[in-house]
Amino acid sequence: MPIYTPSPPAALLTSSSPIIPITIAPVIMASGKIMAAGRNQLLLPPPIRQFKYSKRVVLKSILDREDKGLAIAGQRVVVGGWVNSRKERAEDDDAPFPTPPAQADDVLVQYVPFLRPISSVPVVVGGGARATAKDKHVLVYLLINDGSCSTNLQLVMDSSMFIPGNVVTVGNSILVEGVLRRTWTRRKRVVELIVEKTLHVGAVDLKTYPLAKQQLSLLSLRDHPHLRPRSITIGYVARIRSNLTCASHAFFNDLGIIHVHMPVITSIATGAQSRRFQVTTLLDASDQVQVDLEAFKAAVQEKRSRIDELGRGGNNREALVAAEQDLERSMELVRVLEEQRKTASVYVGVVKLSDDFFGRAVYLSTSAGLHLESYACALSGVYTIGPVFQADDDESQSAKKLAEMWMVEVELAFAELEDVMNCAEDLLHSLCYSLLATAGSDLKFASKHIDRNCIKRLQSITSRAFDRITYSEALHILNQAKDRSFLAEAVWGTHLSEEHESYLANDFFENPVIVYEFPKEIKPFYVRVNANAKTVSAFDIIAPKVGVLVRGSQKEERLDVISKRIEEVGLPHEQYDWYMDLCRHGSVKRSGFSLELEKMVVMATGITDAKDAIPFPRAHGDAKL
Repeated sequence: MPIYTPSPPAALLTSSSPIIPITIAPVIMASGKIMAAGRNQLLLPPPIRQFKYSKRVVLKSILDREDKGLAIAGQRVVVGGWVNSRKERAEDDDAPFPTPPAQADDVLVQYVPFLRPISSVPVVVGGGARATAKDKHVLVYLLINDGSCSTNLQLVMDSSMFIPGNVVTVGNSILVEGVLRRTWTRRKRVVELIVEKTLHVGAVDLKTYPLAKQQLSLLSLRDHPHLRPRSITIGYVARIRSNLTCASHAFFNDLGIIHVHMPVITSIATGAQSRRFQVTTLLDASDQVQVDLEAFKAAVQEKRSRIDELGRGGNNREALVAAEQDLERSMELVRVLEEQRKTASVYVGVVKLSDDFFGRAVYLSTSAGLHLESYACALSGVYTIGPVFQADDDESQSAKKLAEMWMVEVELAFAELEDVMNCAEDLLHSLCYSLLATAGSDLKFASKHIDRNCIKRLQSITSRAFDRITYSEALHILNQAKDRSFLAEAVWGTHLSEEHESYLANDFFENPVIVYEFPKEIKPFYVRVNANAKTVSAFDIIAPKVGVLVRGSQKEERLDVISKRIEEVGLPHEQYDWYMDLCRHGSVKRSGFSLELEKMVVMATGITDAKDAIPFPRAHGDAKL
């Protein structure tokens, strides 16, 4: 074990003294055991460490220790952060600056000399004059946070340390040097810093600083996305998100699954589930591009005729849904162009996609799955973590809807449906284990201030295997529910609604549940069709609080079947010829899944809106910065 070496005499501990770390000097006996080297040497926990790329000590290394920093009282450190609160207390003229009280049971006090009262430490005030803290009679208590943990560190300093006219207030950044000491607050022993030297103060204008008010709501913080990370809650969410991302990488790395970067611009669609953002340079008003409005109106009429034909057929529900959504997009575009024509921001004429930047229509990706499959068919197992985009018009501003989301997407060759169901379940177990093992202080903060059930929810997920039911069994459970009525009836061939998902995960199973074997019509064209020709090899993992957290499937490896499915859905064959090559050349059974990172953050943290689970939220009608 490390052995504590006593500090220099008290006379050397001035404000100009260098930072003196605790040294490690173990004495090892011939037997391999560590022995004490003298009665003045004391066995201590590991010392705190400076951040590698500055002289600053990260607050997490002080406050997130098992002893909450109490065992390292007496050590001199440099800390920095942003001020969350400020309080002042007037002192009597003859009262010295506070020093650590001597206690018989305080082993550190026996070996660490008392700090000289700061009233005798020279400080510089305005005009370069020398004064002492005793000349001023106000102690300032600051709570600072550097973002490394949820806990604030209290700084105690004399007001004479501030430059006249530059009072440290909420929002200031500050870098100080001082000595840690123990104190009492709310009947608990905590550690605080007695400041001896101010190294930097970043000014703030309280009149314009948005976070000057205490207890701002998360909704109010969204109006200031560049500053909201300074709030304790958003900082906690960011650390949880980072933990989940790193844990995902570690999980796949341990399995030998290769990380691959995927494009966010694509010319293909992965299904008819959502609208897409088109990427173009042609509609830039500054380029004076002309648009043929009448041609777009004619296209709308043709699409209406196509919908009528599909409706009379009655056998291709997925193609009908896709056509209806395409018509809605075209009608929206016509409406926008008509408005822009009125304001003369777009001119009537003809658009040529060959003149566009890519020479063809391209979109922001709604999923990296198809591209990822091509790498799985060469590297066996691959994954990616990146953004996907859905342009759904959601006027209700659902708490679960984002236009930009981040996905963990996985594709495994030589794997069937059950294989990836097992992989997805193991991933969720691993992520929850990681949070419980390494994010304890943040989870305690969330349990106290955000959602008291968040820790229990994570523990429940790790405690047992997920139940698995078919889509048909899920409908049976929902239709047999006697204690619950649903707004939408659970019928074959329809998506499970949010209230259906909530009942299954929150009420019936009280844990994540895997639902598989969905009707062919409600899943994308690339999902493998089962032998009954009615269902496909797809699964959803429905989790408490968030609904569908993971979507996965076994992919169609049969060339004739995938070709027929593309035709049924009404997608252009030429755009997917490259994808069918995966079936033509060395076809292999393959399966994969995607996990919505924001939903995982929501489930883990207990926050109620996905917009607070992502650094810069993009949603319908809202894209600040």
